[in-house]
Amino acid sequence: MTQPRSWLFAPGHNEKLLEKVFDAGADAVILDLEDAVPPTLKDRARSIVAGVATERACWVRVNRPYSEECKLDLEALAGRAAGIRIPKVQSAADVDWVAQRAPNVRLDCSIESARGIVAALEIISNTACGSLSYGGVDLDADLGINGGELETVFARSTLVVVSRAAGKPPPSDGVHTMIDDDEGLLREAQTARRLGYFGKSAIHPRQVPIINDVFSRTREEVVWAEKVLAAFEASGGAATKAPDGEFVDAAVVLRARWILRGQL
Repeated sequence: MTQPRSWLFAPGHNEKLLEKVFDAGADAVILDLEDAVPPTLKDRARSIVAGVATERACWVRVNRPYSEECKLDLEALAGRAAGIRIPKVQSAADVDWVAQRAPNVRLDCSIESARGIVAALEIISNTACGSLSYGGVDLDADLGINGGELETVFARSTLVVVSRAAGKPPPSDGVHTMIDDDEGLLREAQTARRLGYFGKSAIHPRQVPIINDVFSRTREEVVWAEKVLAAFEASGGAATKAPDGEFVDAAVVLRARWILRGQL
């Protein structure tokens, strides 16, 4: 499956929004059973989402592992959802608990706490975990900070490094909570891409085009990658110099190939 650029959330109890979310242009839709759903509406949301997931390809964010609500979520959705985003993952055991109840379902693990950051390598190394996502809002609360590029760079970069070390796809970035702040969203998405993320979650359809644009290959990137590969092939696979003077070796070629495959 091509890695999503945009993941658009919709609360599972809101039937009106569920009718629109699939037409917003997002690469992946996540129907939420967790934070966006009031406790009194959990059963209703679960029933609605189970019905939608039967008709439309979607991911589902379930409730926290080990909770009774999560057990019910997995019983209802394990055979219907295209994938499951697990919130607040703090250990590989959390992944196992979900995987046992939802076998052969793609799992994306959201890292939202200091414990999750520390355990990120063991989490992503679990064979059932397909990818990581960054849960910045909850992590900021856990750390007692107000976010910020400098303040979160260690936590965010950790997810990039461990994903690569485990041979898994790059992580996806969390939501930008200011819906009308296009400039802030753009800046945040660009920062995430520079750090090595691919994709970002959205909480409103208006955010989707910005996210898709940031995580799409530009014409300049494609031209650069093709130039690098042409120079490398002309040299017979030896380190060389491109016509514009750029040094080209195996590491530069690897990046060029990733770009042409749509992985960067």
